[in-house]
Amino acid sequence: MFERASGVLMHLTSLPSPHGIGSMGKDAYDFVDFLAAAGQKYWQVLPLGHIGFGESPYQCYSAAAGNPYLIDLDLLQKAGLLTADEIRAADDPKASPDRVDYDHLRQTRWPLLRQAFSRVDAGLQSKIDAFAVDRAEWLDDYALFMALKDHFGGRALWDWDDPDVISRDPASMMAYRAQLIDDVNFYTFLQYLFFEQWSALRAYANAHGVQVIGDIPIYVSPDSCDVWAHPELFKLEPDRSPSKVAGVPPDYYSATGQLWGNPVYDWKYHEATGYAWWLWRVKTNMALFDVVRLDHFRGFESYWEVDAGEETAINGAWRRGPGMKLFRAIEGALGKLPFIAEDLGVQTDKVRALLKASGYPGMRVLIFGFDAHGDNDHLPHNYAENSIVYTSTHDSQSVCEQVMDICNEEERQFAYRYLRSSMAEALGWSAIKSVFASPARIAMTTMQDILSLGADARMNIPATVGGNWGWRVRREAMNPQVSAMLREITETYKRYQKPE
Repeated sequence: MFERASGVLMHLTSLPSPHGIGSMGKDAYDFVDFLAAAGQKYWQVLPLGHIGFGESPYQCYSAAAGNPYLIDLDLLQKAGLLTADEIRAADDPKASPDRVDYDHLRQTRWPLLRQAFSRVDAGLQSKIDAFAVDRAEWLDDYALFMALKDHFGGRALWDWDDPDVISRDPASMMAYRAQLIDDVNFYTFLQYLFFEQWSALRAYANAHGVQVIGDIPIYVSPDSCDVWAHPELFKLEPDRSPSKVAGVPPDYYSATGQLWGNPVYDWKYHEATGYAWWLWRVKTNMALFDVVRLDHFRGFESYWEVDAGEETAINGAWRRGPGMKLFRAIEGALGKLPFIAEDLGVQTDKVRALLKASGYPGMRVLIFGFDAHGDNDHLPHNYAENSIVYTSTHDSQSVCEQVMDICNEEERQFAYRYLRSSMAEALGWSAIKSVFASPARIAMTTMQDILSLGADARMNIPATVGGNWGWRVRREAMNPQVSAMLREITETYKRYQKPE
């Protein structure tokens, strides 16, 4: 069981930076210092993958590759791969410090990274070559996939012009690899940079008593090298497009459900292989993080499957997931791992039984508890000890938005009665105290709640495309006064763990 501790959820892209998006540079190290000063044991991030559709970290081109946008430009300057003038020319002087402008990044970041690539010398190339050999199991496919995607105008896998390379005909792949070798090497170079910078940042965090909680999306993007390289793992059409897709059935929140579009797994095939691909995926993520959150845990018990041609998630069906067979295989091969189960949403007795059998801590979220007529599991006095609990999450409203803008008057008054000892205290701090005081072993908050921010700081609105994943914190918000306040709460509720 985890020790009693606490932490902060904030994705790397939300960090301050002079270059339009958070990165693995100085501000990330400063954030580690902020967490350490605040007595926090955990920094939780979203998936670090190479983002694709909608800039979502849950729709990536690879289950293993890192996001090139997170590569820090100033570190490249120090390495002699870029100049200050080149970086400055790519920056947007009118950029908002509060939002990531992904359109601007798409136009300017790739030429800049290409410039850095052009300066690779023999010494650096030898390091990249060694890295490529070490990661060849996934890197070869990823680098060629991205080069092919560029070659075919950025179109989705199933829309590429050459069916032979879609089906991975060996002669066709060899010819394209030779033709596109410069692009293949470019994407290999980017992954070398990403993992070098991430390894150094994580080592710094660990040395300062901060562990990183990562996130494994349950599904992969339909337009990914995973689907291209391992079509047998998924329910697909011959052209590699999905035949069955994942989603959520209609519920209280949506009359048509949520149609995610990710290809569902052929779990019978996975079982026949001893869940080999999942073992690789978990091992890969455990090399990146100290603790791993299993996204959409409910889908491991049963999942909602919809024909790919449907426009909504209404006409779907429940299918059995792998259940404990998968988790026993993981434990048998890799030992007992520090997993967190994302068990939010509508649950069933079977899902609850799976969570109990796994032994993993489930999740609870304070803002889901403000029902004036109920006494539900999301209220802090009901938290189980073996759970990880949040004031709010990246997919939800902040505490302030929920109470001020979403709750009806009765729910709002209930929230005030439950949280507030003084109306003079910022609402976010009242929420943090309530969650940190709970019996749950791990208590988490967000920078949005630490700063008592509202709707403008929303990170993601599920089931929407566009305008998400862009929020950024201002550098001045991570100051000694804020860290001291958070540390006082952490120590008061006995969550401070002195680093070893």
